[in-house]
Amino acid sequence: MRPISDMDGETARRLVGIVFDVDDTLTRDGVLEREAFEALWAVRSKGLPAIAVTGRPLGWAEVFAGTWPVSMAVGENGAGWFWRSGRSVKGGFFDPPLARAAQQSMLARIRARVAAVLPDLREAGDAGLRRCDAAFDVGEAETVSAVDVATLVRIIEAEGARSVLSTVHAHAMPGGWDKATGAARAMSEVLGVSAEVARRSFLFVGDSPNDGPAFAFFEDSAGVSNVHAHVAGLPVPPRWVAEQDRGRGFAEIVNAWLSRRGA
Repeated sequence: MRPISDMDGETARRLVGIVFDVDDTLTRDGVLEREAFEALWAVRSKGLPAIAVTGRPLGWAEVFAGTWPVSMAVGENGAGWFWRSGRSVKGGFFDPPLARAAQQSMLARIRARVAAVLPDLREAGDAGLRRCDAAFDVGEAETVSAVDVATLVRIIEAEGARSVLSTVHAHAMPGGWDKATGAARAMSEVLGVSAEVARRSFLFVGDSPNDGPAFAFFEDSAGVSNVHAHVAGLPVPPRWVAEQDRGRGFAEIVNAWLSRRGA
């Protein structure tokens, strides 16, 4: 990983938009940092697209799309997305209705097994706003041992779903999406940007294991400095890294990109 301050002008000008994680990339202790929000407005002021891609529920993504200075918000690690169209917020899903109905049956089995085997484990506090996945609290409001997390992962995978860990949640994902495929599908359907153009022309910013597919997909990616805690487990590390962590690191990355783009 190279310091984001090393980004050259040619690279910065090739990047026409930004895709970013939310938890511990824009937030600190769950709160959106002022510097990060100002950085989003800086991107908007240049007329460039900014796309949130989060493990948070689609209910949150709908709010982000309707109230933040973003072009679109993708939720539940790629399961669906929302965007603002005039005064309305519209949405789409990675999978069609029949597939999503079958996935809900799989999630019900996972919840039942988790309740039987790990009765003290809690679903994420945002579970009521989830529409396509299930998320369990392994670090947000609860402290969960590594042994219990490993048991949870085995249960999820035994029922046919994939398990993805973020800094706060363990997700049971019953479909084939991830942050890279979900973002690419959303960008194609809503913005008319092909997957190849997205890969070469958008900067991805993140920090944690569930950002791994996006770090691998986007040609240019950057991590806020807290990515160092997870980089050993990432198949492909980010190309660039900030000196600062979380929202301040995000602002550092955006400012470096925009300043070199302008130059």
